[in-house]
Amino acid sequence: MSDFDLAIVGGGINGAGIARDAAGRGLHVLLVEQNDLASGTSSASTKLIHGGLRYLEHGWLRLVREALIEREVLLRMAPHLIKPMRFVLPVEPGMRPRWMLRLGLFVYDHLGGRKRLPPTSTLDLARDPLGMPLKGRYEHGFEYSDCWVDDARLVVLNAVDAAARGAVIRTRTRCVRVERGADWKLVLEVRGRRDVMSARVLVNATGPWVGTFGETVVRRPPSANVRLIAGSHIVVPRLFEHDRGYIFQAPDRRVVFAMPFEHDFTMIGTTDRDFAGDLGKIAASAEEIGYLCKVATDHFRTPVFPADVVWSFAGVRPLHGEDADTPRDKPQDTPRDYVLELDRVADEAPLLTVYGGKITTYRRLAEEAFGKLVPIFGARPDWTEGTALPGGDFDVDGIERLIAGLRLSYPFLTGIHAQRLVRAYGTRVRDILGSARSFDDLGPSLGSDLTAAEVRYLMTREFAQTPDDVLWRRTKLGLRVSREDRARLSSFMTGALGNAAITSG
Repeated sequence: MSDFDLAIVGGGINGAGIARDAAGRGLHVLLVEQNDLASGTSSASTKLIHGGLRYLEHGWLRLVREALIEREVLLRMAPHLIKPMRFVLPVEPGMRPRWMLRLGLFVYDHLGGRKRLPPTSTLDLARDPLGMPLKGRYEHGFEYSDCWVDDARLVVLNAVDAAARGAVIRTRTRCVRVERGADWKLVLEVRGRRDVMSARVLVNATGPWVGTFGETVVRRPPSANVRLIAGSHIVVPRLFEHDRGYIFQAPDRRVVFAMPFEHDFTMIGTTDRDFAGDLGKIAASAEEIGYLCKVATDHFRTPVFPADVVWSFAGVRPLHGEDADTPRDKPQDTPRDYVLELDRVADEAPLLTVYGGKITTYRRLAEEAFGKLVPIFGARPDWTEGTALPGGDFDVDGIERLIAGLRLSYPFLTGIHAQRLVRAYGTRVRDILGSARSFDDLGPSLGSDLTAAEVRYLMTREFAQTPDDVLWRRTKLGLRVSREDRARLSSFMTGALGNAAITSG
């Protein structure tokens, strides 16, 4: 008898989403991730839950419609991690004409059955305050709705919920070999130790490693070409004071977003380029940083230079069915759809391979993944659409009430601190704060407003093991802590891990 029904390799949004979905259907699930949850592409997105406005001009209506429907589903599931955001689209002289943009936005408003988000409106950028940060050439523009998401936390909370439903989550565990028979035998390596597990079905959800893992570990190369596309973002000091984002048309017909980020910053991205190299060392290149600075400088009154960049990050997307050596399309014009491929061989355990995908459609991808497995496990009801992620069990419009209530209960919290905690943990924030009557009751301060109480929670409840897990994926406090703060955090986490090992021993 197998140890697990389903073994998933890859702790990004697709792997975590499939683990949650399958565990909630009663399957015994193992999720294995070689690094931290969301340590690859899933924490390097543009951080949008959106339909993909620019996809309309490529005719990808089915993909846009599915994503727009999911936009409101996910907003209801995780109103702490996902928030509505309005975007300003200036009419760029000499580029896509005003009528074309208006038509596209009309379709965007109506294609996915929008209910909660406000519709598109027109802007007189010469008079509207939203035009003030922009260069003076803009007269007309539009404002439309999409949603912003904390992408890494979305992954983590899917894994947390999967674990609550019985899944086993193994981070920093590498699947080094598999053997295929009536079941899968997985050889796992963690801290120099090797474990062997078995599963009825193996899922390759390794993202950009999908081809490498298939060839070297599963020893079954992908049946189609995989094109790797890198995208980079930069973060600079705040370029405007309001809460809207901007979407710009660049001269090469790419679109580039500029959005408020962590109160004091603006995030700008993304680029699109074919990638070849070490996936463990992906980073924004000097050329990409320069490109994004130039696009920002071309549109904002305040110039942006590479020296202004306080943080940059990059991720690689695996796109199905096109050879990077002889591509038909530019990287930005290649479809972002997902493909699920089930390999069933007589008398051998099935293999499900996941190609591509977007954060916005991860939940539907997980449902479809189980649909592929119905012949093995039998039909079981879909359940995720109406079920909140951990901490998200409150109304979409209730975030401000939640923050106000928290500050009444814990008056020592500043407004910004309370907002950060609620946006990260939702209704579970009291599990961190407990009976604290003062900031000092939360334990030593570990930089910015990060406390020992929060770090302990992240280590015991959210799989965090290193300072980067805490500072860049569970929070974005890496933008605010000093080198000394980081060293203090590292020392605290090392001690906590050691105490946990002694206790468990």
